[in-house]
Amino acid sequence: MDDAGDAWSAVAAEWAELWGSFADPVRRAIVAATGIRAGTRVLDVGCGSGEFLGMVQEAGAVTAGIDPAPGMLTLARARVPAADIRPGSVDSLPWPAASFDVVTAVNALQFVDDPDAALAEMARVTVPGGFVAVANWADAARNDIHLIEQAVAASFDEELPPDDDLRLPGGLERLVRAGGLRLVASGTVPARWEAPDDSALVRGILLGEDSVGLAEGAGTVLNAARGFRMPGGGYRLENAFRFAVGRAREKGA
Repeated sequence: MDDAGDAWSAVAAEWAELWGSFADPVRRAIVAATGIRAGTRVLDVGCGSGEFLGMVQEAGAVTAGIDPAPGMLTLARARVPAADIRPGSVDSLPWPAASFDVVTAVNALQFVDDPDAALAEMARVTVPGGFVAVANWADAARNDIHLIEQAVAASFDEELPPDDDLRLPGGLERLVRAGGLRLVASGTVPARWEAPDDSALVRGILLGEDSVGLAEGAGTVLNAARGFRMPGGGYRLENAFRFAVGRAREKGA
């Protein structure tokens, strides 16, 4: 298992608790754009704890998923026992060509070294006329969480890296088109994240920190989040996801 898989395994349960449903708005946009329904064969790349697989299985889809983190796979298999869930990464998907009607990657491709090669591998396992859908966080200026992350970075005399191309307007669309797919849908979807109390906020922002790190960083997080505190308690952060859906060319097209 690589370092990334190890790190995500260590935080799998807490991530699922605090962040697992966060991307549901863009997941629903992908379902609508691709027409997932009963019998649709769906592969979710970087399936995490299985939230998207659970969503499309409720629609009657035939589901499969892949993720490099064993801890995430355990949660996904418990959530969607009927799914074909395998360890691995998008670099080499362990399914034959043209195995799926829809292949998705939500908040996953930004972790790969070569997004173009990853998209090509996703397209390989997609049937002619099928769909490849990708989504990730929009640019930092559209996300309240960025202000809190900036404060945390500044407390360590660090700066956050600039937005990569996939987060910027047009980035996902260029990726899809460069992969030889016909762009059929794209957009920006609001994604609200709420923390019911101080503890959940700090744990969510400082995901993966031990008890010492949480205690040391709590003041910075809570101070930066004061403007997002709701009158009745808890916090509400407005964020956004971008998505793009491409359609694989039909044979002879």
